Amino acid sequence: MPLPAPIAQAFDRQAAACHDLGSPFNALLCETLRTHLSAESRFGRRVHDWPGQPVEDALALRVCGGLHALSRSGRCPTLAAAYPPAEPDTGRLREAVEAALDGHDDFLCDWLDSPPQTNEVSRSASILGGCLSVGLATGLPLEVYEIGSSAGLNLGFDRWHYDLGIAEWGSEASGVRIVSRCEGRLPLDAPLTVVHREGCDRNPLDPRSAADRERLLSYIWPGQAERSARIAAALKMAAEAGWRVERTDAAEWVEDRFARPGTPGRTRVLVHTIVWQYLPTDTQRRIEAAIRAAGTAATARSPVAWLRIEPDGVQGSAGVRLTLWPDGETRLLGRADFHGRWHRWDLPS
Repeated sequence: MPLPAPIAQAFDRQAAACHDLGSPFNALLCETLRTHLSAESRFGRRVHDWPGQPVEDALALRVCGGLHALSRSGRCPTLAAAYPPAEPDTGRLREAVEAALDGHDDFLCDWLDSPPQTNEVSRSASILGGCLSVGLATGLPLEVYEIGSSAGLNLGFDRWHYDLGIAEWGSEASGVRIVSRCEGRLPLDAPLTVVHREGCDRNPLDPRSAADRERLLSYIWPGQAERSARIAAALKMAAEAGWRVERTDAAEWVEDRFARPGTPGRTRVLVHTIVWQYLPTDTQRRIEAAIRAAGTAATARSPVAWLRIEPDGVQGSAGVRLTLWPDGETRLLGRADFHGRWHRWDLPS
């Protein structure tokens, strides 16, 4: 029985995205599952009968993450042998998935309960550019609040070392090194001091937990060794730093944090990267109302900023947008690759 059309289209869409973002293996896996995943297993039946929206629920990435987790665990040698560094092979991969379903159906089915959490550290380059713009405009230290923080890795954006092509930024001693090809103007000499940072997530991962670290690494696409190493290094630094990520609803959290008066001499910054599309419409409305209410009360000595790196209809990239109060002006600062591999900035230097 073929996958229902909306679910098959979701796998096709994810395969195309994996091709574009440098993961031919994950693209082949999506194509193989789209064609060959039957409803005979508990796992397959759950995918066929998915009750939600397969694209919005990132169903294909849930499926790929579960199989990668099983491969990494070593509990299914046939599956592990089909994964990189082995060359992609459709027939071998199909047999490997069948072996995984035969022996680990319950594990794979239960994996689908939670949405993917990639916590892509290279997106920190987008946050860096936005916060440099805030620092240039206000000259004040920042309080950073991130929704959809996962394990909180991007909360440490100011502690990484960046090779931006046009220049380098950050400590040479940092264990996390990000390469992001940048074009345009970037105010690298702007003041940037983070005096407070915290985040929230509906299902936060603890970088100190071996199980949570493994879950996060399972969502890194197979064959992307540099990306895996970078996130592993960021997990280590986050565990040592102990940044707080609270388990809560994003709207409630933003309403609480931004209803409070700001501290004079600091800028409060609400940040999110590739999160907005996964939030219910009511949650989006509440967050926007809360941040705009805080902006209305902002002053030159206690500004409020809203930095979002989100898809905006331009194929293959996210818009980097900043609203800064008390003026309330919204600017498109630039465009970014979804995995932070490149940026095109239009910032004052």
